Amino acid sequence: MEILIAGPGAMGCLFAARLYNAGYHVTLLDHNIERAREITKQGIIVEGVSGDCTAKVPVTVDPSGIRPDVIIIFVKSGKTKEAALAVRGITGKNTMIATLQNGLGNREIISEITGNMALGGITSEGATALGAGRVRHAGTGSTVLGPGRGKDERLDALVNALNRAGFSTDSADNIDDLIWGKLIINAGINALTAITGLKNGQLPMHDGTLNIMKDAVDEAVKVSEALHIILPYSDPMEKVIEVCRNTSGNIASMLQDVLNKRATEIDFINGAIHREGEKAGIPAPVNLLLTRLVKTIEASYSNRLF
Repeated sequence: MEILIAGPGAMGCLFAARLYNAGYHVTLLDHNIERAREITKQGIIVEGVSGDCTAKVPVTVDPSGIRPDVIIIFVKSGKTKEAALAVRGITGKNTMIATLQNGLGNREIISEITGNMALGGITSEGATALGAGRVRHAGTGSTVLGPGRGKDERLDALVNALNRAGFSTDSADNIDDLIWGKLIINAGINALTAITGLKNGQLPMHDGTLNIMKDAVDEAVKVSEALHIILPYSDPMEKVIEVCRNTSGNIASMLQDVLNKRATEIDFINGAIHREGEKAGIPAPVNLLLTRLVKTIEASYSNRLF
């Protein structure tokens, strides 16, 4: 199986290294020539809960000579269009494309640009970038891809490959429900960490952040109900609190982006909830406010006092 992974961030590098060391032919796609050279030279270096390893995964900025069986998109959501355009020329009618990105809208962007129906997916694996090609595997969890309707040998092969690489993976028909389930958790946590600078576990400890979290989650649930989504848990707010508790020491990805003065995925998380709410006639003013605050932080990186 020929696998191309687009995105040399923490998650892309983690999956590339584990698949490569499991015996698969993997190439990592980057847009930065110098970083691509550095990672190719040193390999991907992983430390953390799954043990330490190095994988000499080849990295390219030009995928034109590759004919992958599978493309996995791991770029930040704001770069989805760029990644889809980069792989469009190497995508055949039998090429399977999957996205394990955060938020809503990535699958639709990829499908529209490439002409191939993209699989959606979620993963609970946790990883932190320590530098170019250097990753800390912070936590393990399940990975799900879909929709898995009918017998699709390509999807079965990808699920088997990920399991062989050490990722607990399955397929499911209700992938939209699962994506919304993760979206609501991210909507309750990520923006608040980016605005306050707090770690996940600290958010429920303060009345202000706890109440805003409740309002954001409540809006997201109402929007999901209007879209006939069946969430994979019975008590959304309790689930968000549970995730805060279980990842108490984590620095959320959106806070990492702010600390490193990078673009965030706010438009694909809280911003997406507001947009979907508008379409469904469900107001989501708290999610809109969180979106505007994070975008203001992004726009003011160069002249902030702290």
